[in-house]
Amino acid sequence: MCGLVAVIRKSKTSNDELSNIVKLGLDQIRHRGPDGSNIWINEASNVGLGHVRLAIVGIESGSQPMSLVDGTTIAFNGEIYNYIELREELGINKFKTTSDTEVILHAYKKWGSDCVDHLRGMFSFVIWDAQKKKTFFARDRFGIKPLYYFSAKNESIYFASEVKALLPFMDSRKIDKNALSDYFSFQFTIGENTLLENVKQIMPGHIGWIDNSNKVQIKKYWDVQYDLDFDHSEEYFVDGIKNLIEESTRLHMRADVEIGAYVSGGLDSSLLAQLGSSFRSNKNTSFKIFHGKFNEGEKFDESKFAKDLADENSMDLHLTNITEQDFADSISNVIYHLDTPVAGPGSFPQYMVSKEASKNLKVVFGGQGGDEIFGGYSRYLIAYFEKCIQGGIEGTLNDGNFIVSYESILPNLEALKPYKPLIKEFWSKGLFDSNVKRYFRLINRANTIQPILNKGIINYEDAFSKFQNIFLSKNVTKESYFDQMTHFDFKTLLPSLLQVEDRMSMAHGLESRVPFLDHPLVEFAATIPANIKFKNGELKRLLKNTFSSSIPSSIKNRKDKMGFPVPLNKWLKDGGVARDFISDVLGSKKARSRDYLDSSFSIDSVLGTDSIYGRNLWALLSLELWQNKFVDV
Repeated sequence: MCGLVAVIRKSKTSNDELSNIVKLGLDQIRHRGPDGSNIWINEASNVGLGHVRLAIVGIESGSQPMSLVDGTTIAFNGEIYNYIELREELGINKFKTTSDTEVILHAYKKWGSDCVDHLRGMFSFVIWDAQKKKTFFARDRFGIKPLYYFSAKNESIYFASEVKALLPFMDSRKIDKNALSDYFSFQFTIGENTLLENVKQIMPGHIGWIDNSNKVQIKKYWDVQYDLDFDHSEEYFVDGIKNLIEESTRLHMRADVEIGAYVSGGLDSSLLAQLGSSFRSNKNTSFKIFHGKFNEGEKFDESKFAKDLADENSMDLHLTNITEQDFADSISNVIYHLDTPVAGPGSFPQYMVSKEASKNLKVVFGGQGGDEIFGGYSRYLIAYFEKCIQGGIEGTLNDGNFIVSYESILPNLEALKPYKPLIKEFWSKGLFDSNVKRYFRLINRANTIQPILNKGIINYEDAFSKFQNIFLSKNVTKESYFDQMTHFDFKTLLPSLLQVEDRMSMAHGLESRVPFLDHPLVEFAATIPANIKFKNGELKRLLKNTFSSSIPSSIKNRKDKMGFPVPLNKWLKDGGVARDFISDVLGSKKARSRDYLDSSFSIDSVLGTDSIYGRNLWALLSLELWQNKFVDV
């Protein structure tokens, strides 16, 4: 796990100048690689690669940038978990190191751009091909590891693991208006554009090249395909899921350092912690797990479930008590490390837990991916509840369009108790409309934030068009509402959550691994029909049934999963340091002059909601703090 910078200049650049350029970028991301830093320059081709390293695999021999004898050189961020098998396939006698980085180089030499098809892991990398005199770059299938690029006016191209490493090379910094509309609509951007004009991300599952003319060419090499398998029984899928998750976890345990796990108190992280503890080779010490809690009441405290997991498996639980003062002290750093504002307030507590974890080890497991693969979000249940009511009224429940009936769904509706404000807003307009319009309403944040924004800031037609193109993807059968919903979240929400996972861990020099995101597992799960995955409207039913004996019953049977809520609205309503801090930030002359904010905006106007979690307030606060650090300077 590391950070990279790559520079491809169009004009002749001296060795020293190239080195200084690369170093300037690396200086912005040294937190990603506290164990070492190196720069490689090819003056003849005007190419420079830089790397900061967090040593996990091949500790003594894995320094980067790494070169082969012919000069082909790589800067790589991530982990390749099947590197041992690939070394044997490629010929063990070719290798001079024990690192997974060298495996990518030899894989590229053998298979060219198709090398990515052979890699299991999380990765972004840039390779200078010394023979073809071109640059090749790639990002993993799910977007676990980041890769951004910026094309300058002088036709130089800059790549980096974080946006902040590109800032020194930009003549101007402006917000992309289309991306801003996405942000207010979804709390993430859709597609390659970022909130900064001209800074783009390499999309998950994409590769590309830069030829002698310094033109960037990009293509997709992987996507998830929902080829539903109606020929096998539930037992077949249970066996497949069990084998693939266990195999992925074993591969993710490969490291030359100790591994622990984040635990939220939910099913996904608890399962991975249990499996990780079982599969580790050194059992002389307890498996370390890390959990964060707030002291504002049971709605913000899931530590009971983390303790249950620790007690049943003799794990070493590290509990972080997160306070309102921590928020005031740390939130500016959170936004700086987050790189661009995205998703909800959960990045703040994850930053605090990562800080504690980094004091104890270098690698942790995270549970990202489980909700999107197996159906864990309560909004899926909300959407199907509406369909059940409609089907009951119209007498169409048995027409094959539904996978649950209103009779079967009733026992699971308790999971919706914390979401009554969302249900109230969702059913206020458009009841029984088309599936695409209804799910768009469920995930569209513009419904509640629009009153505090100026007119025209949110492009509703563009937002809906982007949503519809993904929701109605040809990769998903149109008969499966469940797969359409999970697919949209898999393609959009998941990468934004992975951005949080990456930045909040790497802010402290910590590597987070996500075993659910192993492509054989994801591809297999995409073949499972919804009537098995989501039978009776039970969230993550198949995953729970598969590992029923491995999870404490209190976790397996809970109906109130929270998703690391932050008591932001409560702090503001109660008054105190958080309100003072936010009032100073959003009440400043600079903040009040933003062209997207209505002149009548006040903090109390954002609090006019039944929710105690403060997503709209978070959207404005994080955007303002981000502009202070990335745009205004």
